[in-house]
Amino acid sequence: MLATINPKPLSGTVPAIPSKSMAHRIIIAAALANGVTRVACDSSCEDMNATIRCLAALGARITLIEGGLEIHPAPKSLEHGLLRALAGATLDCGESGSTLRFMLPVACALGADATFTGSRRLGERPLSPLTDELMAAGCTLEGLGGLPLTATGRMRPGRFELPGNVSSQFISGLLLAAPLLDGDTEVAVTGELESRPYVDLTVHVLAAFGVHVDIEEGATPGGLPLTVFRVARQGYRTPGAIAVEGDWSNAAFWLCAGAMGRHSVTVRGISPSSIQGDRAVNAALMLFGARGQRNARAATIRPDRLRGIELDAHDVPDLVPALAAVAACAEGATRFTGCSRLRLKESDRLATVAEELSNLGACARVEGNALVIEGRDRLAGGTVDSHGDHRIAMMAAIAAVRCDGPVQIRGAEAVGKSYPAFFEHYRLLGGDVELSEE
Repeated sequence: MLATINPKPLSGTVPAIPSKSMAHRIIIAAALANGVTRVACDSSCEDMNATIRCLAALGARITLIEGGLEIHPAPKSLEHGLLRALAGATLDCGESGSTLRFMLPVACALGADATFTGSRRLGERPLSPLTDELMAAGCTLEGLGGLPLTATGRMRPGRFELPGNVSSQFISGLLLAAPLLDGDTEVAVTGELESRPYVDLTVHVLAAFGVHVDIEEGATPGGLPLTVFRVARQGYRTPGAIAVEGDWSNAAFWLCAGAMGRHSVTVRGISPSSIQGDRAVNAALMLFGARGQRNARAATIRPDRLRGIELDAHDVPDLVPALAAVAACAEGATRFTGCSRLRLKESDRLATVAEELSNLGACARVEGNALVIEGRDRLAGGTVDSHGDHRIAMMAAIAAVRCDGPVQIRGAEAVGKSYPAFFEHYRLLGGDVELSEE
């Protein structure tokens, strides 16, 4: 799909969509709980649908109801009191890294003997050292290094060890699996933990389903930071009903558009006290010089003179594309550091952010694992390729706010991965976008 945008400032109010990150975790926990859970979640996306599809393949029954989902867990084994996974199931993860990295340890904990499939770059995205830990715990994995990947055997409880500079999704996957195991479990993380807010989000959701995680901070004998997550033997207990929060990651694009435009943009349905790490977009935009206002249910950004900043994206890598569009229009240089994880997303996002902003007339370059952008008042416009990456497509769309000529986005359908209503909401804020077949 080709999106053609005639540049106009965006302004007004747009509703937040449900947090994809939170929805993955809640839906998994609900499908593993001891009873029915009603989940308030008024829209979905391709990644969430992948998780729902995988859980259904393991025997859970997930149905659409008004305003959300009703989730019936898989039947329990009379012998073990555990959810009975369907042996030999095929779990199609689509292009969702979260789905694969969460469901692989869950399937191993259930002894599901499952085959995982996926599309596009998913098979290229790393799974080691998570797979090493699963095999050490008694599972057999066939097809390592790509997809399909087949897991057999049931995972034993015990101590799992991971370095902190791997995907936080590995840690979250093991924590989601831990309540299904026959004994106490520890996940020990050595070194500084990348994207810590996402692990905190997992712990938050586990607590909502009655699973307590004890966290101990310390150091190794060699002096490296050591974080140990302990889950005593326990099961998931349904809260009966639970709501998915509004999504800060995607709200960030609208707030950034507000910083770049002429009038304010408000996103309603997001909470400043959210556990989501990407709520830091507000603070980042105020560092750039924009003006912000928020209350318990909404956030507003007003434009002002923007100046370049230095930002460590170690904990908030998903904010980089949206903030990079702001940096392209800010006076002076902006430097994003701590960006190594961006290379392992739907695209090599460090390279594609720089390439596609440059195609719009920005001055952007990659220096090692950093992104450097020299701001200018206006961009030229032009044609960009989404590279199949939802956040690259959305970045280009909001960058059009400061372009002199039209912006064309090839592969614009990529937004469906996390935000199917993105262009509808773009128009709601006054944007001029035409969608057509390429």
